[in-house]
Amino acid sequence: MSRLQQTDGLTDEQVELVKLVREFVEEQIIPVAQELEHADEYPTEIVEGMKEMGIFGLMIPEEYGGLGESLLTYALVVEEIARGWMSVSGIINTHFIVAYMLLQHGTEEQKQRYLPRMATGEVRGAFSMSEPGLGSDVSAIRSKAVRGGGEGDATEWTVTGQKMWLTNGGSANLVAVLVKTDLGADSVYKNMTTFLVEKEAGFGETAQGVTIPGKIEKMGYKGVDTTELVLDGHRTTSAQILGGEPGKGFYQMMDGVEVGRVNVAARACGVSMRAFELGIAYSQQRETFGKKIAEHQGILFRLADMATRVEASHQMMVKAARLKDAGKRNDLEAGMAKYLASENCANVVEQSFRIHGGYGYSKEYEIERLYREAPMLLIGEGTAEIQKMIIGRRLLEDFALKK
Repeated sequence: MSRLQQTDGLTDEQVELVKLVREFVEEQIIPVAQELEHADEYPTEIVEGMKEMGIFGLMIPEEYGGLGESLLTYALVVEEIARGWMSVSGIINTHFIVAYMLLQHGTEEQKQRYLPRMATGEVRGAFSMSEPGLGSDVSAIRSKAVRGGGEGDATEWTVTGQKMWLTNGGSANLVAVLVKTDLGADSVYKNMTTFLVEKEAGFGETAQGVTIPGKIEKMGYKGVDTTELVLDGHRTTSAQILGGEPGKGFYQMMDGVEVGRVNVAARACGVSMRAFELGIAYSQQRETFGKKIAEHQGILFRLADMATRVEASHQMMVKAARLKDAGKRNDLEAGMAKYLASENCANVVEQSFRIHGGYGYSKEYEIERLYREAPMLLIGEGTAEIQKMIIGRRLLEDFALKK
């Protein structure tokens, strides 16, 4: 381990777990990442290895069959995995968000039904909020659930609409879906409900009224499946409403997104670290004008800037995770961590790309893959503009002038 991205105050168990994951990344992910990414191939063997290590149940409490670890531990694990291949960290990110939402907001029956199987990876989660035409404007969702007959948990609902950008859309068999439910509330946000939609893994019609059309072709972030979700008269009941009560979906989703922002920050930290490692290694191998390029002042300045950004992002991410673990409000810190880490990641990757010169443009070099992966982190779990709005509003609360 280098001096960068060190975390003070970890328990022996946390240190050993992170070390175990780093070894797994070095042995099982980095050697095959390039080949799998270029082929856009799902990393089945890697996923099976993560199941055996218990990573799918990392934050699920022991009473439901998980390891019961903290958000900080999870973030440090994600950081290591993303350092190996960011797509692999994406496979567990949305799974984790759905498990977290079930743990925080689900009924006891829903927890007992899903969490033990999510801990083993038998049930794999996906998270669906976005739609083709709304971008960051969640209030504009058009997918809709209409109430039918029945009472209580047996109340019937019919769901219709089109959702977009589902990570794990094909491989997951449980999707948390946010839709409109016209309940007559005075706020659009109180007329939204999260449904737990069960389906088969795969593409095509994967359940009654549920279709996964196919993978979306992407610039980077390959291997993991990103899909649309088409709901055409999908029939369900109130038993599949997260928490059992309609009208709370928006707030449940935002809680999930908040911890998701810590996760994206951790992924950005991992990619940044890998880009720095590649850059500093190459700078000590390549020679120009009779000396290693690391000895040129311009390259030395780049390395110093990159390392500083890597370290700052990591410490901000750790702070946001620890606040959440302490049960404190962390929307300000999570927004800052996601914003800082993703922007720094894009910068560090580009600087490493520049250090590589023409070779950075070759698919034989790992930095080419990182250069295509980093932009996704600028968008995932909210753009920089959204993060700035969250940060700014919270600052106005904290620094409001006294009247």
